[in-house]
Amino acid sequence: MKVDLNLAEAAADDPPAPRGAMVRVRKLGRWLAQRASSSLTRRIVVLNLAGLVALLVGFLYLNQFRQGLIEARVLSLVTQGEIIAGAIASSATVETDAITIDPDQLLQMQAGDTARFNEEVPSLEFSINPERVAPLLRRLVTPTQTRARIYDREGSLLLDSRTFYSRGDILRMDLPPMADEDLTFIERTWQNLRTLFRTRKRLILEEVGPANGKTLPEVQRAFAGERASDVRTNARGETIVSVAVPIQRLRSVQGVLLLSTQGGDIDTIIASERFALLQVFLVAAVVMIVLSLFLAGAIVGPVRRLAEAAERVRRGTKSRQEIPDFTGRSDEIGHLSGALRDMTRALYNRIDAIESFAADVAHELKNPLTSLRSAVETLPLARSDDSRGRLMSIIQHDVRRLDRLISDISDASRLDAELARADAEPVDMPKLLQAVVSVANERRHKDDPAIALTIDPAPRDAYLVVGHDSRLGQVFNNLIDNARSFSPPDETVRILMRRRKSEIEILVEDSGPGIEPDALDRIFERFYTDRPEQGFGQNSGLGLSISRQIIEAHRGTIRAENRPGPLDEHGEPRPLGARFVIRLPAVGKKS
Repeated sequence: MKVDLNLAEAAADDPPAPRGAMVRVRKLGRWLAQRASSSLTRRIVVLNLAGLVALLVGFLYLNQFRQGLIEARVLSLVTQGEIIAGAIASSATVETDAITIDPDQLLQMQAGDTARFNEEVPSLEFSINPERVAPLLRRLVTPTQTRARIYDREGSLLLDSRTFYSRGDILRMDLPPMADEDLTFIERTWQNLRTLFRTRKRLILEEVGPANGKTLPEVQRAFAGERASDVRTNARGETIVSVAVPIQRLRSVQGVLLLSTQGGDIDTIIASERFALLQVFLVAAVVMIVLSLFLAGAIVGPVRRLAEAAERVRRGTKSRQEIPDFTGRSDEIGHLSGALRDMTRALYNRIDAIESFAADVAHELKNPLTSLRSAVETLPLARSDDSRGRLMSIIQHDVRRLDRLISDISDASRLDAELARADAEPVDMPKLLQAVVSVANERRHKDDPAIALTIDPAPRDAYLVVGHDSRLGQVFNNLIDNARSFSPPDETVRILMRRRKSEIEILVEDSGPGIEPDALDRIFERFYTDRPEQGFGQNSGLGLSISRQIIEAHRGTIRAENRPGPLDEHGEPRPLGARFVIRLPAVGKKS
């Protein structure tokens, strides 16, 4: 109970965690969750990290640091071994020369005989004295933390700096632990990861006691008078670099010195370098993830908002949807936002135009239908032939008007689709205008004014326009018919074509009463007509509207103006007639 009270008091004394930090952590978590929920964000993060991981793997597995470290260690051991071997050869021999023949053979020799070498007779001297070499070896090897072993000419181990075992006398004995210490889970995991990047070598168990050195290839080569080295791994997987140097006296190999690195020396350096690389990788990965999330937020967020707005536009809700404005950005997101806004604006304008067109069509069709219905209902009640004749005239007039309206409405409704489907081709404007004027003059009635065409001299290529000749011909037919309807019979409708820089300008002039100033723009509206002298219903009011639609589809302009004449009593110029000005982009250059 006392422990519980102490714990409660300790908990009460601890200050509570600041709420502001917790709130910021929660906000950061929600922000990361929102960013990670996007597939585009995940792709950006994964692709960025993939390159970073590939770079890390290359550093950890393919770097040349380990090999360079081993080569440097070999050179160091060779230099150290030559110094130690020279010291041993100069101070550790018992005699200057070895006795290698049998003394009994000397007693049996006659005068003039030559002594022969007998390899089966053992030497009578110890070429290396362990008691003299051990102190020297200890002083030279201990500061370098290097293991040194000396083998005699038969390959037997004389000295080992780890144990200093010599001829049954133990000068120093450092016994290794009986068993390895228990490793934690993290240490075992790190050991397993390290094995992935370890070069596979022969597994050689280091021995503590005496051993035959001739089993080692570098020792065998050293007995032949060469310096040799080898790289191995011990039972714990640690890299061991060994260098064998012959101990020579007067070119006679008295033994071999084997120097070896301590287990883990090289691996510790490599592991520290790899751990530093891992730390750099972790920092770079965190920075890469944060930058990727910010990059994805700068891309995914606007794209998601644009997609949601486009989806709302597609569903066709009652209110007009506004596309988010990112045009302030100078990247592709800004261009996409501007394009979607323009597209939506054009879509709404087209919807408004369709609704207005449908209302105008309904209104224009309702007028002749109302007149036709009244005439049909009144016809049975007519008592005289004259009354029935007038009613039949009204019926025929309304039927013709309906037919004309339906034809013009059909032409106007399919105009955009036809211009979009048909392929544009170069059109020779002089040839087109000459054909239109020729046909108009041929079908001219006696009360119709003549048509005069004037073309400014210019190369043939200067009057080429990319477009549709049939639709352009329809424009000029409409303008000629309109000019004839307002001109007196004895006047002439004049058409002038000339080149203006990169455009072709075409003027169509009549000698009529002109156009009211407030109607210069309205005459191009659908179903607008101002012909009181021609009677009700003689024109559909779609001719100029269709003409403007065709010209604008060819990237040109059309406008109406009055031809200025003499001034009236108010100082205003009297109109001499109307003039329609058409400008179309030319293909060829003006010479």
